[in-house]
Amino acid sequence: SKMAGNDVPPRRGKVLTVDTMNANVKKVEYAVRGPIVQRAVQIEKELKEGVKKPFNEVIKANIGDAHAMGQQPITFFRQVLALCSYPELLDDNKFPEDAKNRARRILKACGGSSIGAYSASQGIDCVRQDVSRYIEHRDGGIACDPDNIYLTTGASDGIVTILKLLTTGEGRTRTGVMISIPQYPLYSAALAELGAVQINYYLNEEKCWSLDIDELQRSLEAAREHCRPRVLCIINPGNPTGQVQSRQCIEDVIRFAAKEHLFLMADEVYQDNVYAEGCAFHSFKKVLFEMGPKFSSTVELASFHSTSKCYMGECGFRGGYMEVINMDPEVKAQLTKLVSVRLCPPVPGQALMALVTNPPQPGEPSYAQFIAEKTATLNNLAQKAKMTEEILNTVPGIRCNPVQGAMYSFPRITLPERAIKDAKAKGQVPDMFYCMKLLEETGICLVPGSGFGQKEGTFHFRMTILPPTDKLQTMLRKLKEFHQQFTQQYS
Repeated sequence: SKMAGNDVPPRRGKVLTVDTMNANVKKVEYAVRGPIVQRAVQIEKELKEGVKKPFNEVIKANIGDAHAMGQQPITFFRQVLALCSYPELLDDNKFPEDAKNRARRILKACGGSSIGAYSASQGIDCVRQDVSRYIEHRDGGIACDPDNIYLTTGASDGIVTILKLLTTGEGRTRTGVMISIPQYPLYSAALAELGAVQINYYLNEEKCWSLDIDELQRSLEAAREHCRPRVLCIINPGNPTGQVQSRQCIEDVIRFAAKEHLFLMADEVYQDNVYAEGCAFHSFKKVLFEMGPKFSSTVELASFHSTSKCYMGECGFRGGYMEVINMDPEVKAQLTKLVSVRLCPPVPGQALMALVTNPPQPGEPSYAQFIAEKTATLNNLAQKAKMTEEILNTVPGIRCNPVQGAMYSFPRITLPERAIKDAKAKGQVPDMFYCMKLLEETGICLVPGSGFGQKEGTFHFRMTILPPTDKLQTMLRKLKEFHQQFTQQYS
């Protein structure tokens, strides 16, 4: 039968439009993969299609993706992961016995002896035990309960999960989260999505991006006028600024958090990436417990680590963990419930975390090669950190602090007044204008400092130190030439 005329549904617009979508999502920004990177991808396509440019390749120094930049994976890690993925290789005599033993142990802990099976939501039990022993060893014997370890999909997943637990209230009671400026844009993006209030505290560029307690106090008191500060986030070693905090500074931060009743979040994903003489990594957990029970039994702390950085650089496996300290048991039950909704972190990433926290030991067949590869990778990064700082500081109008750790430099650039005016006339932030011009003229892809936050009236860019040494040298030479020409053009 024909549909009666009045049964025809009226033509209506889409259910989901930019006006009807979640407003918080529209506030999310992530500069590391922002407009500059999108243009870099377009330029790569144009080069493939034969479009003539003043360069023959795009050098992506915008993101800490080590393997994409040519860093080689650690052999032992890949051997074990290959064995876990294809267990028939366990009969192959090309693989060392310690790699086979690790693979058997991981597979035994997996449902149906397959890394294709779901795991427990908090992570595979034996991997959490490995993480717990790793933390105890790292922190000089301070106890670590595997029940406080949650395996995560990279550190980012753990950070967002903890922020979710902490975000509450409306108006002036809304949760405020203190983040360093410059910051890693995961934090501002997560806070925008969750509808939490971002509280900026500024690192001191004049003192090698150090953290100042007076600045924390200023920032906190100003924020109390419009929200309820509950969380203090620290990135150590720093991203994008590459500073490494002293033990004294960490102790001062813990005292501040205790006094102001703040939940501490310590992003420690670059803990092996420390290059500068006189600098050392101190975990917040270790310092907290060394300060005695007055602090170690009261200050709430979540700390995060990942397989993506350090000497591993295994970003694509999305392996990570968080350790929670002094969390209310009822809240912990809610956290376990929350992670169970997502079933489990990727099992290959969990397997990789088992290897990072329990690598080959002295006397095992793979030990010598593992230590040689790890040391070479970290030494290479240390040399590139020094080289980047030294070359950038030879350029008039660029000032770069020492890259003490992590994988980035965050130099300050002086831009001519005419360039600033031109940028504003085009509706662009001046350092975005600079970085876009740099990309179009040299093929170098960097992230403008405005994507990370910076003091009013200052301009920066973030670049990784990850490209191979020869490519990094070429990039720094091109950058130096570009900056000189840019300055001349707009003077």
